[in-house]
Amino acid sequence: MNIVTENLENENTLSKRISGFFKANHAHRCLDKANARKSGTPAARIVQYLTQLVFTKKSMYMNILNGTNTAGFGKDVVYRLLNATCINWTAYLLQLAATVIEGIAATTSEKRLNALIVDDSMYERLRSKKVELLANVHDHAAKGKNKFKRGFRLLTLAWSDGVTLIPLLYRHLSSADKKNRYNEAKPCLDKRSVGYRIREQAISTATDNLLLMLKQAKKMCIPAKHVVFDSWFSFPSTIMSIKKIGFDVVGRLKDTSKIKYLANGEKKTLKQLYSTNKKRRGRSKYLLSVKVLLYNDKNETQPARIVFVRDRNNRKKWIAFASTDMTLTEEEIIQLYGKRWDIEVFFKICKSYLCLASEFQGLSYDSITAHTAVVMTRFIILATEKRQNEDPRSLGELFHLCYDEMADISFSEALALILNMLREVLTDCLFLSDNQIDEIIERFISKLSVQFKSFFIPLKAA
Repeated sequence: MNIVTENLENENTLSKRISGFFKANHAHRCLDKANARKSGTPAARIVQYLTQLVFTKKSMYMNILNGTNTAGFGKDVVYRLLNATCINWTAYLLQLAATVIEGIAATTSEKRLNALIVDDSMYERLRSKKVELLANVHDHAAKGKNKFKRGFRLLTLAWSDGVTLIPLLYRHLSSADKKNRYNEAKPCLDKRSVGYRIREQAISTATDNLLLMLKQAKKMCIPAKHVVFDSWFSFPSTIMSIKKIGFDVVGRLKDTSKIKYLANGEKKTLKQLYSTNKKRRGRSKYLLSVKVLLYNDKNETQPARIVFVRDRNNRKKWIAFASTDMTLTEEEIIQLYGKRWDIEVFFKICKSYLCLASEFQGLSYDSITAHTAVVMTRFIILATEKRQNEDPRSLGELFHLCYDEMADISFSEALALILNMLREVLTDCLFLSDNQIDEIIERFISKLSVQFKSFFIPLKAA
């Protein structure tokens, strides 16, 4: 009996924490903007219920079977919401993430290098046959012969400041080739609907979806200047397209003879660049840094810096990184790329602990998209809780409120305050006129060195 009471108390506490997160970040408004409107039970209440299921170690089916469903609505209400073709779940997640990031960015320096991280992972449905747009998808991480698996490629765009990662947008990519797809999309969908649009995106290329997601992030004013990704996206044409959107790129390059770079007027591969340039000696963090020009089929060029570092797994090999931001140092490029590992941890947590692709076995493409948004909402809650509990740099909102009240003043402003106080003392105690006070201050300044006289020039102008 004590165990039941303790579990109930923990569940109530957990429900309050999640409810507090939804209220603090205006999740109901995010859902409303994504067209998640329902008559009767509010959509925010259903999403909150689905979000907390994994933390209570229960399932909706077992709650209904055991008669412990206290949500106030049945499974049909949930399934209608998940299968709705009018709800833009990616827009909901982006709006929610932007609200969370706004709160995080207020607690960090503007000079901090934030980044947008792009990567994909397998969304497996190995035992399914009737899932909408299900396809044989190439798995980059797979070894051996079994590189094609049944499911989708989950392309994800996330934001990171090096401490906290927040997912922004995602796509479940099917195959553009009809021969690789098991099932087609639902017929008779209105071409103006969200459901039709996301299905068209599912059979588009990963590059087209990536550029579209970056434009959406740019429109939402996500505080990041760099896009970080692995070698799967590091083609010169893709990098130049991202640069046109307004982001700089830091990415790992493919060691292939098909891609060449312009260096000193010559087209060279990575191996040729490495072999024809002098390496750094000693225990340097990088082996070589080369300035090159990227080019595409339209004869457009883009300056970039390629940094070669030693492969930790094989000391005889090297790894190359490219950056279109020429102001970054080689150490900053390596450090910025290191933030990409956060998204690998994100995929691991979502699959192993937050029940991605395993909690609901929906057959419609809409339900898959909706449930992924719920899983990523769970991850955002965990990320914000971890930051609040483990961030050693501050004591929370109290620190930042005090910091706003104690704004720093410049040296010239301090001098102006001192001179004004001196004027008041000379006027009240010695009864001197303004001309006499100005003459005393001028004589005082004339006795100072040239270095200190420069601080008084803006004060005179004022």
